Order: sequence, then structure tokens, then C-alpha cells
Amino acid sequence: MAEISSNRTIAKNTILLYGRMVFTMLVSLYTTRVILSTLGVIDDGIYNVVGGVVGMFTFLRGTLSGATSRFITFELGRDDKERLHQTFSAALLVHIILAVALVVVLETAGLWYVNHKLNVPEDRLFAAKVVYHLSVIAILFSVTQVPYSASIIAHEKMGVFAYISILEAVLKLAICYAIVVSPFDKLITYAALVLIVTIGIQMIYRVYCLRHFEECHMTKVTQSGIIKPILSFSGWDLFGNFSSMARDQGVDVILNYFFGPAINSAAGKAGTICNAVNGLASNFLTAIKPPIVKAYSMGDIKRMEELMIDASKYSYVCLMLFAAPFFFESKFVIDLWLKNPPDYAEIFCPVDLGLSVLVSMFLPLVYAIHASGKIRFMSVVNGAIWFAVVPITFVMLKAGGAPIVPYVVKYGLLVFVVISNFYSVKKNIPEFDKGLYFRKAFIPSIISAIIVMAVTYCVYRLFPGPSWWRILSVCATTTVTLGVTSFFIVFDKHIREAAIEKVKSILKIGT
Repeated sequence: MAEISSNRTIAKNTILLYGRMVFTMLVSLYTTRVILSTLGVIDDGIYNVVGGVVGMFTFLRGTLSGATSRFITFELGRDDKERLHQTFSAALLVHIILAVALVVVLETAGLWYVNHKLNVPEDRLFAAKVVYHLSVIAILFSVTQVPYSASIIAHEKMGVFAYISILEAVLKLAICYAIVVSPFDKLITYAALVLIVTIGIQMIYRVYCLRHFEECHMTKVTQSGIIKPILSFSGWDLFGNFSSMARDQGVDVILNYFFGPAINSAAGKAGTICNAVNGLASNFLTAIKPPIVKAYSMGDIKRMEELMIDASKYSYVCLMLFAAPFFFESKFVIDLWLKNPPDYAEIFCPVDLGLSVLVSMFLPLVYAIHASGKIRFMSVVNGAIWFAVVPITFVMLKAGGAPIVPYVVKYGLLVFVVISNFYSVKKNIPEFDKGLYFRKAFIPSIISAIIVMAVTYCVYRLFPGPSWWRILSVCATTTVTLGVTSFFIVFDKHIREAAIEKVKSILKIGT
């Protein structure tokens, strides 16, 4: 019989993912600076917006990815090996078909948009087309990679992600050196090398899965009722993922339409920082999602609730620890990082990070809904809400709004998304105590955030202008204040007691 992962296993997986993230984050921050300096703002913006066009058509991948991960993890929880093997094969077959369909659409409708609608300088149009075709090839491989990645996560082999991600980061450092010395078009060279690294890393993942997981060997799907649930789940999730794509990639295209590629470069740089910081929380969420699904599949709703509450708390603390200083010192950090950053980068960064903090606190609700398999209501309602970001943004920018408008719209609509998620969880899992989740996860985190921001603001105002002393003081204040409020407000009594005992044991060893 399968077992729900212990807190020790979850902690171990989280630490592995954190080590991976810290290294890759440092590499990402450095490589982004080199790439921007080497390519220039225009070419860097072109790379971001072309990737956005490709991303507009890959929401299907995200849809099937969620379905694949859910069903593979669910079958692992039930400990049905034959059903698990059939589920993987069905998922891989569906992804192969999807990959072929996406390539057809991208090389017709997507290419037409690049040729006729994309706001790119005439002398860089050829390079933009080459980058686009290379991005399409990358999508072909990444879509068929989804079932393998889902298997690694479902088996909770997070060390694999850690080690291979370090290799990927090293290869990206090599790419930076290569484009600096390359005598060829640097934008095309960069896109080609990224494609080569992407394909190589995905092949390593696949070889690992084939050697370690029996279900990852493709077989004929013979059991009835395997593909239909996956497609049904994916079908309802389709609108939600399409809307998320529109919220992110669609907004990038709209910004390009009104402000040109330079603003895409600013959004891209803010996104780099946001993704790096957000990845710190996603490490814990990635480690805890499979146990949530397994707990539901085994009927242990109480354990599922405990995992959800812990996920919300820890993701808040992890994100806030690194995001809080950016709320006050984003301009100082970005100027230091990029030297000549694009306009609006220092504004987009803290706003985007704030949104990530709020979203991460409620992601466990989505995991519970996915675990139940009943996602119709959530997908339709949340999809409609997020899709509204696009027309609202377009109308407001058309009326003369500033580039910050899309972020403001996202904040406003997030409230309705959260309400929808609470309702959906309670509807699908009647045993779920939404009041308990709200009291133990959300309210303590919000109180902590208010205190952290208020105390840090007071320290920030003590300095007349930007300086190393100010940023160090801000970082120290946010760290200490967050640590104190988390210990006494966010974490439960048993966590505080466990932490105290751990410190005592460490001090005893030291003496």
C-alpha cells in the first residue's frame, strides 16, 4: 500500500529544490545581465515577445501537464502499477498528438502574426523569424517531455531536478560566453544555443525515467477509461489555462502593441526576478503537491488539510523573505544588476512580486481541487475572470493608461479568483474546513506582512537617499521582522516547539 510522504521527506525534497534554486537563481541573474548587455534592449525585447507569441499557443501543454501530473500521482497513491503504466502511456500518446498539432498551428497562424502584426524593426525581422522557428522546435520537445517530468515529481525524486538543473545552469553560463565571442548574429546564436541546451536537458530527464520508472516505457493502451478521464480533466482545464496564457503572454503582446519591444524588455527583466524569487516558494509547493493528491486518493482529508495549511504558510514566508526588500529597493538592485535597465523595470518588479506572494498563499486550494478531479467550476469561473484581464487592459491602455495597468487589473481580479477557489474546494470536498484554512493560513500571514512592511518602512525613511547602508538595513529589518512574526504569529505551537528543540539539540552538539 502506498504511503503519504512524511514531513521529513517533504523537508528533504524542499531542501534539495532550494539548493537547486539558489544556484540557478544566481546564474539566471548573472546571465540575464550579460544577455541584455550583449543583445541590447531591442533584440532582448524581440526575444521576449517572440517567446510570448509561441507561449500563446502552448496553454494546451499546461492543461495536459496538470492532468498528467494529477492522474499519475493519484494512481501512485492507489498503488495500482498496471493502471499507472497505462496512464503514463495514454498521457504520452496524447502529448505526442498535441505536439504535432501545435507545430502546425504555430507554423501557420503564429507565423502570420509574426510576419504581419509583430512590432519589430524592419532590419531585425529576419532574426525574429529565425528565433520564432527555433522556439517552435523547442515547444515540440517540451510538450512531449511533460509525462516524464510528471513522473519524477509524482515519485518525489526531487534530487534529480536539483542535479540536472545545476547542469543546465552551467550550460547557460557557457551560452553567455559563446554569444559574447560569436561572430554571427548574436540574437540568432543565442536562440540556437538555448534550443540545443533545452533538448539536451530533456533527453537526460527521459533517460533517467526510462531507467528508474517501469511505467515510463511506452506500451499499447488496452484498459478502457484511461484516456477519457485525462481528456475530460484537460478539457475543463483548457479554458482556465487559455485564460492564464492570455493574462500573461497576451498582456505582453498588448504592451508591445502600445509601447514597443523596449517595454517587453522591462517586463521580461521584472519577470526574471519574479520567477527567481517565486521559484523559492514553488520548491516547497512542488514538494508538497504530490502528498496532497495522495492524501486525497487515500481518503485522508485531515492530512490533506494539514499539508495545504503548511504549504500556504511556508510559501508565504519563503516568498516574503526575498520579495520584501524589493518593495523598497527595487531601483537600487536593478540599477546595480543591469547597469542600464529599461524604463519601468524597477516598477514592474515589486508589483509583480507582490502579486506572486498573494497567489502562492492560495495555490494549495487549486491543488486540492485538482486532487478531487472535479475542476469544471473552477476552470470556467476562474478562466472567465482571468480572461477579463486582456480586454480590460486593452481598453485602459487605449484610453491612455500607463504600462502598469495590467498589473493593477490582475490585483483586482485576484480577489474574485480566491473566492471562487474557496467555493469550489468546499463544493467538491465537503469535509474541507475552509474557515480553518482561512484562520490558520491566510490571516496570520497577512498580519505578519503588515507588520513587516510597516516596520521596514520606518527604517527605510531614516535614510535620506539610496545607499548600501540603507539596503542592508532594509534587508536586515525584513529578515528579522519576518522571522519574529512567523515564529509567533504564522507558525503553530507544535512547529515552534519543534524549532526550539532543534535549536537546543544543535547547541548541545556544539558544546
